[in-house]
Amino acid sequence: MNKLTKIILILIIALFIAGMALYPTISKTIENRKQSSEITNTPASSPAKEGRGRPLSVAVKIIQPENLVDVIRATGNLIPDEEVDLTFETSGKITNIFFKEGSAVKKGDLLAKVNDKPLQAELNKLQAQIPLAEDRVFRQKTLLEKDAVSKEAYEQVTTELEKLRADIDLAKARIAQTELHAPFDGVIGLRQVSEGSYASPTTVVASLTKIIPLKIEFSVNERYVNLLHQGTHITFNVPPDPANYPAQVYAVESRVDLKTRTLKARATYPNPNGRLTPGRTASIEIKSSEIVNALTIPSEAIVAEMGRDIAYLYSGGKAKQIEVLKGIRTASDIQVLQGLHAGDTLIVTGVMQLRDGLPVSIE
Repeated sequence: MNKLTKIILILIIALFIAGMALYPTISKTIENRKQSSEITNTPASSPAKEGRGRPLSVAVKIIQPENLVDVIRATGNLIPDEEVDLTFETSGKITNIFFKEGSAVKKGDLLAKVNDKPLQAELNKLQAQIPLAEDRVFRQKTLLEKDAVSKEAYEQVTTELEKLRADIDLAKARIAQTELHAPFDGVIGLRQVSEGSYASPTTVVASLTKIIPLKIEFSVNERYVNLLHQGTHITFNVPPDPANYPAQVYAVESRVDLKTRTLKARATYPNPNGRLTPGRTASIEIKSSEIVNALTIPSEAIVAEMGRDIAYLYSGGKAKQIEVLKGIRTASDIQVLQGLHAGDTLIVTGVMQLRDGLPVSIE
């Protein structure tokens, strides 16, 4: 026996011994898999078979005519009636801040002031020259009446007086620029500066927002542009608040947006007591049309089947299949144009399990 034959023989013997050692484990695994397969393939008792002969429990609704309102829904934003960043018209060190953050202010209220001492001094200097200039004009006029001076001399002192008065008006205007007044009634926001800080015309002191009334900005698809015009009534709510608020459109954009194919509009809401806050998202509804005495059913009561729309009526303890013709759709209901009548008992639950003639019972 050569060396190669011996090696092969040894390998065969080793494999035989290993197989004998692993046989119990392999056998047990096969048996478990067989049992699992049998369990899997064993037909289970389906609810339908277990409940054979037992009527399916369903909920029903008696169909009654009602007014159906077709609405267009949109999403918009609450925006303030007016809003501005308050800044000084001149530069200087802030000497006084008179407002309280988050408080309501009236138009014309003094809110803040920068240093005006140099301007006040200039104003006092100019005003001190007024009596002397007026006296010169008086004397020149008297002399002119007596032909003691030329008309040019009189006009020169008159011009100097007018120039002095103009300089006084300019000084007063510059002093007015050192004061920051509220441009309209509103609520002032958080203060961005402190007394003693240097302010320039680009320095924002605070923001002022007018929230009474409030505006609602929204857009609708171009298909509905004819519904939007000045005076259109809308309703809106601000989630999670379920309350509905009335508003009225006061302005509509002049053209449809070419990118979004929508038309933007704005409505106004009185916002009594400032209850609603600008910046929030609003869900908007616009009444498109209203159908009086329409037959409507819940949308889940209709099943699409092979190109037909099917509903089921409760009749003598059984489900009766009816083909219907749908009309307009709202958020939860569908108008039925044909197939159903007022007083019919419509099955509204379990419709996916129903078939014509299936025994049913009312919950």
